Amino acid sequence: MSASTPFSDEFLNPNIGREIHDFACQLWPINRSITGAGVRQTLDMIKAHVPTLVTRDIATGTQVFDWTVPQEWFVREAWIKTPDGRKICDFSENNLHLVGYSVAVNKTISKEEMENHLYSRPDLPDAIPYVTSYYKPRWGFCISDTERQQLPDGDYHVFVDADHFDGSLTYGEAFFEGETDDEILISTYVCHPSMANNEISGMAVSTFLARHVANMPSRRFSYRFVFVPETIGSIAFLSQNLDALKAKVKAGFNLTCIGDDRSYSFLPSREGNTISDRVARHVLGHIDSNSTYYEWLDRGSDERQYCAPGIDLPIASIMRTKYGVYPEYHTSLDDLEGVVTPAGLAGGFFATCRCVEALEHHCFPKVTVLGEPQMGRHGLYPTLSHGKASSDLRLMMNAISYADGKHSMLDIATRCKVPVWTLYEIFNLLEEKGLIVKNDNPKN
Repeated sequence: MSASTPFSDEFLNPNIGREIHDFACQLWPINRSITGAGVRQTLDMIKAHVPTLVTRDIATGTQVFDWTVPQEWFVREAWIKTPDGRKICDFSENNLHLVGYSVAVNKTISKEEMENHLYSRPDLPDAIPYVTSYYKPRWGFCISDTERQQLPDGDYHVFVDADHFDGSLTYGEAFFEGETDDEILISTYVCHPSMANNEISGMAVSTFLARHVANMPSRRFSYRFVFVPETIGSIAFLSQNLDALKAKVKAGFNLTCIGDDRSYSFLPSREGNTISDRVARHVLGHIDSNSTYYEWLDRGSDERQYCAPGIDLPIASIMRTKYGVYPEYHTSLDDLEGVVTPAGLAGGFFATCRCVEALEHHCFPKVTVLGEPQMGRHGLYPTLSHGKASSDLRLMMNAISYADGKHSMLDIATRCKVPVWTLYEIFNLLEEKGLIVKNDNPKN
């Protein structure tokens, strides 16, 4: 394995949060869904930053495990006209106004009938909720509860100009070859419209993480980034690639809700003790002692698919504030001003970079001499003893004391109560001096 795998220059870029936020702002207005032009437009924008990204299309009607790829959905126009002629719930003003996958409608109905097709959140009266109906034909509109309560009696003209047609489900994939065929899988989803933390943050951070991986001076592992529609997209991707993924993927992360600056959160794989789980817990714990650790029973994103029985990939989810927990979730209040910030996005980016770095350095160090090495002979210890060894030297000696080939570098960091990244240069130096070897697997 490589002695060191430095970060790309982007990790040291002080403006990275602002750059990711600017990209998120570009993604904001696009009407994304589980299929269609919005997904393809989004992937084209990601490709501008990740030139190796390729798109894959799976035709409508294709059986993917227990699911079937649905028809595409395309919206031209949608609105409601009140009895006094005002236009409300205008899709052109906010794409959350239209229930996702709504069928076409053009008729005049009573207020009483229209109420059956309206969705609002009394607990968040100023928010437009996000509602979808992917797999059952219906139409509907989303409205703030404040506006809903003020609607006058009378007849309303409801209009949705939308098509459902045979096409394809599209996802994006970028691959970066490493020194080995062993792969790290990074996944995020591209199917929600204008919501910042739930959706756009995952796409934006994953895009810049892919660019970071592409620019790393060396890569021990190969990396596969996938940008998929949630649930149906990850299922479709897995159905097309399962055997290869099971053979090659050694670790990976699902990235979502990773742009606010309130917290860090972690949701484990189904097994709960994969290298992905251990790395994410360690990194987030040392970045923020207030990080929240969820259980598998709290799942709700694409970790459900990657860790399903029979698939069993070692994928954990890394987040800032978890989906479903922050109050603005799945509403128009999940924005790029009050919720997702440059600092929050930078934090998500740095955390995932640290996880990648920890995977690149993962090994089982083993000391090459019996007994404690004579550090002075190797130029690693002061020849004059005065009883005040430096903290760095103390850490080096502690690290050596656990370097038995059975403990991983991550284990050693945990036992020494330090972030694993403080050990990289120590073990590189010890390796250069011939005092340890780095094994890929535990050795007696």
